[in-house]
Amino acid sequence: MSKNTHNPLKLCVEVSLLLAWGMAAGVKADSKLPDTLARVKPSIVAVGTYLPKRSPRANFLGTGFVVGQGNLVVTNAHVVPELLDIEHLEKMAIFYRQGNDEKMQTATEVAVDKDHDLAVLKIAEPLPALKLGDAALVKEGQVYAFTGYPIGMVLGLYPVTHRGMVSAITPNAIPTLKAGQINPKLLRRLDVPYNVFQLDATAYPGNSGSPLYDADNGKVVGVIDKVFVQESKENLLSNPSGISYAIPVDYVTSLLKDKNLH
Repeated sequence: MSKNTHNPLKLCVEVSLLLAWGMAAGVKADSKLPDTLARVKPSIVAVGTYLPKRSPRANFLGTGFVVGQGNLVVTNAHVVPELLDIEHLEKMAIFYRQGNDEKMQTATEVAVDKDHDLAVLKIAEPLPALKLGDAALVKEGQVYAFTGYPIGMVLGLYPVTHRGMVSAITPNAIPTLKAGQINPKLLRRLDVPYNVFQLDATAYPGNSGSPLYDADNGKVVGVIDKVFVQESKENLLSNPSGISYAIPVDYVTSLLKDKNLH
């Protein structure tokens, strides 16, 4: 037998050690997430409407997260309904859990940036706030977490957390191959394009407005936004893909600053 022939047993041992090291490294990389998540969850709310005579009274439309001094909630603009049933006392509201108790607060929209699909709501009773990070520090290949309410009310008032790698930092809209596929929304976004974070994790419609954050320190780097971006990013597809996107948090920072919100 040739001296250069690999020993199958030795090779199996080496592969097993490499896999074990990789798994250990993965566990180590995520070791801070449980502690971070415990701090993040009290700042995550469901965003929707409340109507006293409706059944159910609460209607979840998306997710939001608390910022500033605890009285501001960031979400997607498309989560906020354009019209409310004022005649029957329908109001914007946020929903959250404190221990075993389910809570609700009415909310008022105080800022909106439709170009980046962002909205800010104001609430009366402060909640724990998340810190905003720097989107410029986000690199392709980094793994982040996001927490929200996928599938709306189906899973109840229990925020769910996913992890996802930043697969690409890519323009929010791409030109179409055929003139017939151009629409007014696409034209507007092609006029002033900006980059978004493309993730390899699956976000659902109820996740709209969820914070994308650093698992080590909980700082928010983006806002999950699947629906808005797909309208222009994947307009060539008859069925949108499972790819998810996030709006960089710098646009949240700019909106809060422009509206003098703290």
